[in-house]
Amino acid sequence: MKNYIVKINFKFDYKNFLIAIAIFFTEVLIATKLKDCFFVRTYLGDVLVVILIYYFIKAFFDIHSAKLIIGILIFSCLIEFAQYFHFAEVLGFKHNQLMMIVLGNSFSWLDIICYFAGCVILFLITKIKSE
Repeated sequence: MKNYIVKINFKFDYKNFLIAIAIFFTEVLIATKLKDCFFVRTYLGDVLVVILIYYFIKAFFDIHSAKLIIGILIFSCLIEFAQYFHFAEVLGFKHNQLMMIVLGNSFSWLDIICYFAGCVILFLITKIKSE
């Protein structure tokens, strides 16, 4: 039986960190100032969140981009499916507004499509950067 070892190298990349910070502030802006703009709040925020996760992880770890993108998509879908079962409430976060925002509280297939779209954008960005 083969042993599979995942090698993850720590490597701080300030460019990826700055991109992550910029996307984070964009997400905060969407959540606070653009909350009445339905399309932006509902769809663009979900597309951006997978991109945010990607750049944040890439800021600290040297991980193969395609594997990271697939991992982020799987993680995002797992969180979304956990919302179907009201996972945040099960963990006792019903009255914790921040955790309810982070973990979410309602399942949506459209959210999964948005996560997929964000991952496609990341694949395109990484493909363009590698050429």
